[in-house]
Amino acid sequence: MHAPTQLTAFAGPHKVASGTLHAIAHTLKELVTRDPAAQILIFDDTSGSQVDLNLHGSLTEVLQRLPREPAPAPREDAPPPARTAGRPKLGVVAREITLLPRHWEWLATQPGGASVALRKLVEHAQRGNRAHDEQRQAREAAYKVMSALAGDAPGFEEASRALFAGKQPAFLGCIQEWPSDVREHVLQLAQGGWSGSQER
Repeated sequence: MHAPTQLTAFAGPHKVASGTLHAIAHTLKELVTRDPAAQILIFDDTSGSQVDLNLHGSLTEVLQRLPREPAPAPREDAPPPARTAGRPKLGVVAREITLLPRHWEWLATQPGGASVALRKLVEHAQRGNRAHDEQRQAREAAYKVMSALAGDAPGFEEASRALFAGKQPAFLGCIQEWPSDVREHVLQLAQGGWSGSQER
């Protein structure tokens, strides 16, 4: 299991912890020990998805159940790993795709064959759509969090429409009366969701 790198936890409308899963586990275990009735929701800051954390048992038991933390990135001044003989491992994953015969015919004529051509096409599309993809992902993350934390709040429907329409001023107006921790976190997640020119 891979743990998200950055998380934010709420108890009701209040932000109570942020950081890695291992870092917030300590804080949240202390919180539920003091207040067993606390309603805690944990969100992945990249996707806005909720993350489950089993806080039953002792702190040691809670930590033992967590996935291992990712290894730290190598330092910039660290020597490169020794090269081994043979082809490098590219992490290629084989999956089935369906294309029309004319697509396969075109791919067969490309230098390096179908796989190389498809990888180039995907990489080109990723570069060309990066800004649009980042905007979409930011809006979706903000929407997931606001649905969970403010789905019953005044102006939620209007805020949702403004968010996906890219109308930042209207969105800001709709969420103005929301609890401050919820409002600030949703705004932070939505930050990358606005295009260069803002509509009203």
